[in-house]
Amino acid sequence: MARDLTTLGMDPRTIYRKCLPGGPWQRLLPGTILLHNGNPTRRQRALAALLYGGPRAMITGAEACRWYDLRVPEEFPAQDIHLLVPHERRVLSSEYVIAERTRRLPGAWVRHGIPLAPLVRATTDAVRRIRAEEPVGHLLVEAIQHGHCAPADLASELDVGTKRGTAVPRRLLKEWTDLRSVAEIRAKKLSAQLTTAPSHWNAGIRAPTGFVGRPDAWWDDVALAWEIDSFEFHYSRDDYARTLRRNNRYAAAGIRIVQTLPASIRDSPEQVLRELEAAYAAAAARARPPVYLAELAA
Repeated sequence: MARDLTTLGMDPRTIYRKCLPGGPWQRLLPGTILLHNGNPTRRQRALAALLYGGPRAMITGAEACRWYDLRVPEEFPAQDIHLLVPHERRVLSSEYVIAERTRRLPGAWVRHGIPLAPLVRATTDAVRRIRAEEPVGHLLVEAIQHGHCAPADLASELDVGTKRGTAVPRRLLKEWTDLRSVAEIRAKKLSAQLTTAPSHWNAGIRAPTGFVGRPDAWWDDVALAWEIDSFEFHYSRDDYARTLRRNNRYAAAGIRIVQTLPASIRDSPEQVLRELEAAYAAAAARARPPVYLAELAA
């Protein structure tokens, strides 16, 4: 901070000259000086924002989600840093910092030495600031699947504070009560065009040998499973191994399975419909295996 340099005895005019274009230093934010003239690192920009925000300031929104290692869609501004600051502090937005005074200042989580708003708060602060459904949906899915945020907690956070900008995320979370990703939302809409729509979504399936799986969609009359397998959302190395084990359980139980990538639902819906119709016909032509809904076993 510039005041720290003056406390150390440096003349304010010297500080000003060193921050002029071509000088050895640069001003990042009001009163915040970077002691070199190269491009600031992401960490330096974050620390400068926190110094500008003052005591108890923390990063929220899309930038906080990035520090939590979520994959943030490119539609969210890459340079802005959204700060939460105590309501009693008079901090104005400046340069790349969006300063938000709040009476609901949460306890900070520190990641990589950076104080962040809890992930539920950071995610909802991010999606409030963009209106496009696709990137909002992708970030919510990231928070749910990779950040382990419960959809109910995200919805509750949207219910408090300002309602501005919450219509899209609120609607998506409501639609996801029974469905687990944006791709499954599209799948449910597409399946309405089938001759026979799925009888259940995300229902547990058992065989005499035990639990088999919880397919995205299920036709109970013919024991047909439909899985929306997304490399983008689901496939880490461990996820892939779990998928192989799941498919082996389906095969051992005699269940027919259709696997579809989300991109196919988006780009080739007619082809997906043909594959599902053919799979249903093949499943109906064989003897139904002795599998049943897990809920019926209770």
